[in-house]
Amino acid sequence: MSLLQAQSSQGAIGSIADAAERRRIERDLHDGAQNLLVAVRLKVGLAADRAAELGAPDLHRMLVEVGDEAQAALDGIRSVAQGAVPPLLAVRGVADALAAEGDRAVLPVRVVGRIPRSTPAAEAAVYYCCLEALQNAAKHAGPAARVTIRLDCTRDGLGFAVEDDGAGFAVDGEATHPDSGGLAHMHERIDAAGGAVSIVSRPGGGTSVRGRVPWPADTGY
Repeated sequence: MSLLQAQSSQGAIGSIADAAERRRIERDLHDGAQNLLVAVRLKVGLAADRAAELGAPDLHRMLVEVGDEAQAALDGIRSVAQGAVPPLLAVRGVADALAAEGDRAVLPVRVVGRIPRSTPAAEAAVYYCCLEALQNAAKHAGPAARVTIRLDCTRDGLGFAVEDDGAGFAVDGEATHPDSGGLAHMHERIDAAGGAVSIVSRPGGGTSVRGRVPWPADTGY
């Protein structure tokens, strides 16, 4: 067997292994999270119908909103299971995709900055890191907090920040934060994209997640 044939064979084996792993992840998501969310969506729908029958419009409206959020989460998991990025991210880019997430968030969210398109891997890393930070703010910043997502592209790459003016926390090692696992995921995503991310926070002074990644131009869109 020639070197070229050996390399081709190794590549084929790697592709088969990757495909098998993707199918396993798809099955796990389908059998676990997707089925659970479908059940939640149905139960919330029934509860909303019951609230309408009982003449409780505020409760009905709240349950409809919860149902819509459950459906959005289900759609997101289906996209991941299919190996796809969120459609809006693929079509419109990071800023518009984050603005759409901000419109659905429980806290007021403002996205500042327009940036050029980059590679799918770079865009996905920044999008999911910012989304994780936004979700953490929704959980822990407090109901009166506001969030600003800043995007700034220079020759050195893309700088991004997710800043809230909420409760904050003492940064003495990330394990002190209730979502230390989420912070680890941010680091993993941005490290894999060749960048760096940091968290700045103090009790009563809000929290800022800041990062920078290489931002190569992509002409494939």
